[in-house]
Amino acid sequence: MNEKVKSGSRNVAIVGPYLSGKTTLLESLLFVTEAISRKGNIKDGNTVGDSANEARDRRMSIEVNTAHTDYHDIHFNFIDCPGSVEFAQETYNALMGVDAAIVVCEPMRDRVLTLAPLFKFLDDWEIPHIVFVNKMDRANIHVLETLNALKAVSSRPLVAHQYPIMQGEQLTGFIDMVSEKAYQYHVGAPADSIPFPEELKVEEHIARAEMLEALADFDDHLLEELLEDIEPPQEEIIKDLKLELGADLVVPVFFGVAEQDYGVRPLLEAMLREAPDPGMTMARRLETINDVPIAQVLKTFYTPQGGKLSLVRVWQGTLTDGIVLNGIRAGGLYRLMGQQQQQINQAVAGEIVAISRLENIKTGDTISPNSQVTTLPKAEQLKPVFALAITPEKRNDEVKLSSAITKLLEEDPSLAWEQHRDTQEVILWGQGEIHLQVALDRLRRKYNLPMSTRLPQVPYKETIRKSVNSVHGRYKHQSGGHGQFGDVYLDINPLPRGEGFNFNEKIVGGVVPRQYIPGVEMGVREFLTHGPLGFPMVDVGVTLTNGSYHSVDSSEQAFKQAARLAMQTGVTLAQPTLLEPILKVDVTNPSEFTSKVLQLLTGRRGQILGYEGRHDWQGWDHVSAYLPQAEMQNFIVELRSLTLGVGSFHWEQDHLQEVPEKLAERILIINGGNGK
Repeated sequence: MNEKVKSGSRNVAIVGPYLSGKTTLLESLLFVTEAISRKGNIKDGNTVGDSANEARDRRMSIEVNTAHTDYHDIHFNFIDCPGSVEFAQETYNALMGVDAAIVVCEPMRDRVLTLAPLFKFLDDWEIPHIVFVNKMDRANIHVLETLNALKAVSSRPLVAHQYPIMQGEQLTGFIDMVSEKAYQYHVGAPADSIPFPEELKVEEHIARAEMLEALADFDDHLLEELLEDIEPPQEEIIKDLKLELGADLVVPVFFGVAEQDYGVRPLLEAMLREAPDPGMTMARRLETINDVPIAQVLKTFYTPQGGKLSLVRVWQGTLTDGIVLNGIRAGGLYRLMGQQQQQINQAVAGEIVAISRLENIKTGDTISPNSQVTTLPKAEQLKPVFALAITPEKRNDEVKLSSAITKLLEEDPSLAWEQHRDTQEVILWGQGEIHLQVALDRLRRKYNLPMSTRLPQVPYKETIRKSVNSVHGRYKHQSGGHGQFGDVYLDINPLPRGEGFNFNEKIVGGVVPRQYIPGVEMGVREFLTHGPLGFPMVDVGVTLTNGSYHSVDSSEQAFKQAARLAMQTGVTLAQPTLLEPILKVDVTNPSEFTSKVLQLLTGRRGQILGYEGRHDWQGWDHVSAYLPQAEMQNFIVELRSLTLGVGSFHWEQDHLQEVPEKLAERILIINGGNGK
């Protein structure tokens, strides 16, 4: 157990789109710093990141993974984040606890747009970040085109920190833009110095001038030097890079091939020199309170052996084994290397560690022995956009389901579940089909709860179109002894949409005794739970106007049955019609895809309410529409397909609307002709 206190630390998230090579970069960072003796690869399923079975089955990151290493007396905590948009909540939660982020991307113009939502989140929260253009051996555009494409999706100026040296399609070295020295890469060894390639002098000079001009926008002294053609010293350039990166004013760009370790050591050197340390981050995020321990939960795990683990960023003070946080005594403290745990005695400010047995503490929570500390901001919880109805394959497992899903939601707050009031289905909500399949795999593997799934039923309703008056219902039953007798007349009327149900009575002269009127209302309400078309009825008004009773045989139960008979007759005459739920949908997408989004919505019977450019996001539009819930079930799949995966939407229930007649006929046939 190594308790050596390092002279400094850096907490760095590795983020970027799916397939950009984040996990491979983490493996390379650990290898070149000798934290691991050999590199794993995703194909063999032996990397430090992507250690969960669900990740290795799919060869993709599905949750954050942490690892740590030491380099030049600095302790690095790396958080490898998922790239798929379906697991974005994991990434956003983790980013709230880091000092900087490495954004990994590919040198392909058509994939650069997928970075836009990530850049916006980083800039909205002012999280310093560096871009690492990976897979330069597969580049299909020139380096300057790559930079220009990246600049188009970032609100912060991007500055090339390196200029890659290419030989054909192969990356062979780089020019450091600060020192203007050239280096050649070697497999398994650091790059060494080579003569400056004359053929790149013009291109490198243009890129370097752009870097210095971007830095000079925030440094008047550097601006004066550039105006007077004075070459600024390297120390001044590095100082400006550190200050402006730390304030999220510029975004340095590096190039490499993580699979071959190319560009990884220069990236580490930049993180040492220029990335903000934990003290700088804390000063920006937190108001100091007498050095009282303060931490924030970035991720919750449930492990097969150790139970609950909370991954936390220590913002202030020192955490010790057994410390009481938010009134709960913590268990052990651990450093994580993928799934491996290293127990430690304490964790100081700036570290990212795991704490066991923090029951009732959730992801995003601020934890401290002092209940008066300021709550740290946390990432907004994404609203789910895709749903499946789930049923345990074994009936006896139903009692275990609630507890297992509760733990599942603690691990992944972007999931949600409900037992629908009308359909009685248990519905699991998430960010997409793969997201839910991963959740279902976890239910099966961790909790031995295999599930059957289907698309959820649409909670149709029905109502009536016309009024009918004095509908008669009589219930008379004789079976020896006291009989049963109830007799009612009802007026049945449609109500304005959204009114629900209204019951009144206009009984005169006691023709229906007061004690039996609640039975009439009960009978009406029970009938409305399952109308003649097979669905709950809404927006119906019923008035009891007349009736009769028997002094011996009448009862509340008899009047309840009489009311049901009257409703059965009257509603059929009142022209029952099918209603469907309509959602208010707000779509966010790049402006270049707006016409396709409008076509997608109208093709799903959507009603466009309007669209406009987003004032807080240049080049993006906001489209509002009404969309039938029946058309939403795969909407997110098509929307992402049309928008390179970056389109998103929020929704909320808005109103009920009559289903078009031909569609209503098909729905009733599918649901059994006359009911579900």
